[in-house]
Amino acid sequence: MLPVVDIHIDFEGGRGRRDEIYRQIRAAILDGRILAGEALPPTREFARRLLVSRNTVSAAYDRLTAEGFLIGKVGAGTFVQAGFARGSDEDRPPAPEVASLCPAPVWDAVPNPPRGFAPSPDFDFRSGVPDVRRFPFDTWRRLTSNQLRETKSGGMTYGDPRGHAGLRAAIARHIGVSRDLRAEAGDVLVTNGAQQAVDLVARVLLRPGDVVAVEDPGYPPPRFLFDTLGAKTIGVPVDDHGIVVDRIPAGCRLVYVTPSHQFPLGMAMSLNRRLELLAWAERNDAAIIEDDYDTEFRYAGRPLEPLYSLDTSHRVVYVGSFSKVLSPALRLGFLVAPPSLRDALVKAKFVTDWQSPNPAQAALAEFIDSGGFAGHIRKMRREYETRQQLILKILHRDFADVLTPIASSAGLHLSALSECDARPYVRAARHAGISLYALEFFAAGKPARSGLVFGYGAIPATRIGPGLHRLRAVMEKIDKGVPRDRTGFDDGRHPRGPAVASRR
Repeated sequence: MLPVVDIHIDFEGGRGRRDEIYRQIRAAILDGRILAGEALPPTREFARRLLVSRNTVSAAYDRLTAEGFLIGKVGAGTFVQAGFARGSDEDRPPAPEVASLCPAPVWDAVPNPPRGFAPSPDFDFRSGVPDVRRFPFDTWRRLTSNQLRETKSGGMTYGDPRGHAGLRAAIARHIGVSRDLRAEAGDVLVTNGAQQAVDLVARVLLRPGDVVAVEDPGYPPPRFLFDTLGAKTIGVPVDDHGIVVDRIPAGCRLVYVTPSHQFPLGMAMSLNRRLELLAWAERNDAAIIEDDYDTEFRYAGRPLEPLYSLDTSHRVVYVGSFSKVLSPALRLGFLVAPPSLRDALVKAKFVTDWQSPNPAQAALAEFIDSGGFAGHIRKMRREYETRQQLILKILHRDFADVLTPIASSAGLHLSALSECDARPYVRAARHAGISLYALEFFAAGKPARSGLVFGYGAIPATRIGPGLHRLRAVMEKIDKGVPRDRTGFDDGRHPRGPAVASRR
């Protein structure tokens, strides 16, 4: 039996009740609020709910049926005809705008988010997209089923804003082993991805007008977030050792960095630069958000100690996420904060969304404790390293005259510098079925570097060679057809690139 749609009818208008039922159901079908194939309430039940006679409802249904909007099925009920399907909300023309309410001007500068990552292009080199085809679906299905069966109603009510106790303990053990970061379960706060972790820290620390420093180039969503909270966000240059500390502006209240695998350039922040940044924060009474993503996928060298572990003045908030390791759809991340901030961060979590989903948290805790999480990381690390090495080999062989890869020993992407503006390459590649980003898209201000960012999380190894071969053909066609100089600009036009993929 198909579910019956719940219809609200308003009798405040001047029409008769039969006409009002007819008019409002017809309007709901035409504008897509009631979809093709949906079942309408039985006439007896609908009449009782509307406090009208059954004949009144039957007459309205009969008229809609005669006009082809409805179809009656003996023994089954009354349904909306297929011919009146209006598709999804995205396909429907927008409603006329009313100018009575306007958002704050800061939202005009925030780009529209992507609608998702499906369908995939022919060759998907987008950064920030893991290989969800390798997600342990069977194991996860079993874990979530066990949690729903065992917790029953207890796991389906409001929970602790700090997060599931078992997951907080599992995260503390995991980062203690994998990152040598000393933390207890009570130090961990579970969030809906790393972006919410950044949001909570900003809400707790920042006041309108406070100065925030971000890496330039860097990951855009936190920058937009700080702006919308009323902060003054300033991009700080990055060199081979990480963020240039002596370029951090005076009076800065908060610094956001990606020290383990700088996004998007890919280098790790050197130990000396880490110590320099910590000393700067202590002198200036400032806080640091350490977004330590990509640490699980390190292919060479010993990872440096996290800023959090080196911090002796309790100024670093450590942020992590499971979006790249498992799937962005889980929306699970975490933060580890100094004791002075913990109560306020829990309150901020509570007033924003109260909690992250309990069943998913419990399933992830069991996945970590069982060893399945560590095993999945090892398997994916081998796979991603193979893809990274293949891209590097082809870039050195076939793109040496136009691109210079930046050395990177971790992560799901690598960048390559270009002597000219790379955005025309990206636009032309998109039309050829290739998705990737230009380095310029990640600039906080005027781009200081040009190049391409190659993600290898979403593209199988067998597709990398053909994809790069097609990209090379696109670039050659662009270089022959568009006169450009060494400044990196073509005809002076710089249209905005596609929305940046979410890493978190």
